[in-house]
Amino acid sequence: MKMIKIVAFFLIVLSFSCTKMDIEPLPLPTTQKIFSVSESKVTDGQDIYFDLPSSGVYILAFIDIETGQVISREKFNGKSGENIKKIYTKSIISKYLYLTLSSEDKAQISKTKLILN
Repeated sequence: MKMIKIVAFFLIVLSFSCTKMDIEPLPLPTTQKIFSVSESKVTDGQDIYFDLPSSGVYILAFIDIETGQVISREKFNGKSGENIKKIYTKSIISKYLYLTLSSEDKAQISKTKLILN
């Protein structure tokens, strides 16, 4: 009797392990310029692409849409033409942000809305 229970248990486990699981594919990262659209969905660690008018020092900032507070700011040396930056959003609580690109003298160049996944 004990042997029948053991065999039945293994048959049940085997039948569940053979079922096909539906796994959703990860969204493909976009190579679209982030500031060319008014709104983008982004994930943590995603590369963003944008153009700069000339080489120099620029500032990327995350701004909470509801409160207007600056969540994060990064100063970087950009080159003329296409630039690629990786953004990290894991620790940000807000779901809706503005991403702004400014020159070193704080003149805003571009702005877009981000929806965090």
